[in-house]
Amino acid sequence: MSKLIIIESPFKAPAIESYLGKDYKVLATKGHIRDLPRSTLGVDVDNGFKPKYITIQGKSDTISQLKKEAKNAEAVYFATDPDREGEAISWHIAYVLGLEPEKCLRVSFNEITKSIVQSEIKKPRPIDMSLVDAQQARRVLDRIVGYKLSPYLWKTIKSGLSAGRVQSVVTRLIVDRDNEINSFVPKEYWTVEADLKVGSRTKITAKYYGSEAKRELTSKEMADEIIEDCNNGKFEIASLVTSTKSKSPAPPFTTSTLQQEASRRLGYHSSRIMKIAQGLYEGVNVGSANGGTHGLITYMRTDSLRVSDEASQLAKKYIVDRFGKSYYPPKPRVFKSKSSAQDAHEAIRPTNVELTPEIVKEHLTTDQYKLYKLIWERFVASQMKNAEFEITEATFKCSKHIFKSSASNAIFDGYLAVYNDSDDEESSGKLSKITKDDEVKCEGVTGTQKFTEPPARYTEGSLVKVMEEKGIGRPSTYAQTISTIIDRGYVVLEKKLFKSTPLGVATVDLMKKNFPKIVDYKFTANVETSLDEIASGNESFENVLSGFYGDFSNTLKDAQEHLKENKVKIPDEESDIVCDKCGRKMVIKTGKYGKFAACPGFPECQNIKSLDDSKAKKTTAKTEPEQTDLKCEKCGSPLLIRSSRYGKFYACSSFPKCRYTKAIREEIDVPCPKCGGKVLKGKGKHNAVFYSCENYPKCDFSMWDLPTNKTCPNCGSMLALKQAKNVLCCTNKECGYKEEQN
Repeated sequence: MSKLIIIESPFKAPAIESYLGKDYKVLATKGHIRDLPRSTLGVDVDNGFKPKYITIQGKSDTISQLKKEAKNAEAVYFATDPDREGEAISWHIAYVLGLEPEKCLRVSFNEITKSIVQSEIKKPRPIDMSLVDAQQARRVLDRIVGYKLSPYLWKTIKSGLSAGRVQSVVTRLIVDRDNEINSFVPKEYWTVEADLKVGSRTKITAKYYGSEAKRELTSKEMADEIIEDCNNGKFEIASLVTSTKSKSPAPPFTTSTLQQEASRRLGYHSSRIMKIAQGLYEGVNVGSANGGTHGLITYMRTDSLRVSDEASQLAKKYIVDRFGKSYYPPKPRVFKSKSSAQDAHEAIRPTNVELTPEIVKEHLTTDQYKLYKLIWERFVASQMKNAEFEITEATFKCSKHIFKSSASNAIFDGYLAVYNDSDDEESSGKLSKITKDDEVKCEGVTGTQKFTEPPARYTEGSLVKVMEEKGIGRPSTYAQTISTIIDRGYVVLEKKLFKSTPLGVATVDLMKKNFPKIVDYKFTANVETSLDEIASGNESFENVLSGFYGDFSNTLKDAQEHLKENKVKIPDEESDIVCDKCGRKMVIKTGKYGKFAACPGFPECQNIKSLDDSKAKKTTAKTEPEQTDLKCEKCGSPLLIRSSRYGKFYACSSFPKCRYTKAIREEIDVPCPKCGGKVLKGKGKHNAVFYSCENYPKCDFSMWDLPTNKTCPNCGSMLALKQAKNVLCCTNKECGYKEEQN
């Protein structure tokens, strides 16, 4: 009889089976197998908040197969993902198999490598019911808020809206930032700079500091007074101070910092980052010479900064061998995690530091390579010696006015040899070449008017950072939460910056007025702390839920009694389109067939315009080809951009001598479900739109329906939109899940 190992993702199965041999069989659940029903609340709020789980549609065959294999197995191991969600899935599987949690063989693989899998399979433990209860509490809390609040929003704002315990607070973050920007009053200030020639050749720009103390310049008159004094005055070096500064490397990535850095450096959305990281964790075939198929990184959902002793020692060996002993610190680095961190896992790191990005590059997609390189470099740098800088600060004096200039020069690169995160500017030794006795000649003093600027809109990276700082949600849920508030129309992402919509503003204002706790930052953070207490066994599932529900229920009852006075009219979004009938600025409205521009003078003026470019009248006018800097892959001649009825394409400028062409395909913001690469939109015969992976033919993903970032609640596969019917369908043909869109 073989031993059965139950996991979530089928992509891990080949690697795990190869590590454990023929005595083990691996089956995947493809996500949850039981959940709360979609049609009802599914929670008995009067009897300890007991959840009423049902089998997820399409999972019956999976459950039947699990029961059959478990019955004939010598032992059953539950190896779902190593987090609360994975613990709960193991508990649900145990339930349908009729097994007691305390008698189950639960194993966790923090990395899918031979040594870890073989080691952990020998150390099974019971299912941790504290972790299960923490997951259940989160699920029940979110269900109560969603199912109780959403109907209230339907009645007060518009039908089809949804409320969420975390998504409402994140929407508020963006609305509050927009309010700060809109109410910001800029203040004038001035900077004064002196262009100085020190000694025979050195030219330095020094900034005005003040007199005896630092002084802010708030008017042109103040700046002009300094300029007049200094243009006619004599400059001299008052002081020249040189010091050294040591800069430590950043710790290895957590889920949050990975999303922030990959968003900033690579421009990827959170959902795309996590999808790529999932593939790197589950396993990639990097060639027989590099060990075949195995996970390249440790588990990617973690807020711990811990690094195992084994990984630390392997990093030390690599650093010393590659860079020399001078690049390794006197003792291994230990980074302290936040007190709220779940320390069950390590930080995100490469499973084998010897597998450098360049070694595995040919086996990875472009996106996988970029993310793996980022993770590998950050980890190796985190184990290296500090970078050393020489800081020189020169103080110049002219009459009573003080000017300062500083420069930083790297004297030992340390960890910067691997991971350059330094914002220090090198000065090419300008200040280090001067002495206090050098003559100073002023070549001009100028003033510049400036104004204070409002706070910046959130990028995806900065939004994740503030969510972590305020304790809103968990790192594993950041990507899904951000996707949800965009899908619901509460916010939009314009040029990689978040902006609230009129719908988002109206919803947050209503929630602040009637459900202040739900959108309160501290209250939301306290809920997360309570869930952590359940996970650690210090608090009970029922106590946390009853403490929340009593106040929430009373607040909801009071809000429903004042339903009429709380109704909200969403203001129309003004556009730059001018009505060609009456001259008013048209507003954006949403109808059955999408957005359109309408005249605000209705019913006096009933002019409307479609905003769908695909419905715009096609022109047959011949356009001149666009020039590019690209070269033809066949003959090396410059490529031109031409247009046809199928869209724009690249064409060789030496046509007809060279007939090379290449379609220009639009990138959509969805990662390939097979390899994590970019999904591109193209057109085939009869102008039919299709979607396929940028890495074709290496990756054969393609489909006619529009891929989305949403996952099937039944099997975890990608959902795709059948645009003609406006129905989301599971891409796993065996599942059959469908979801009609409003």
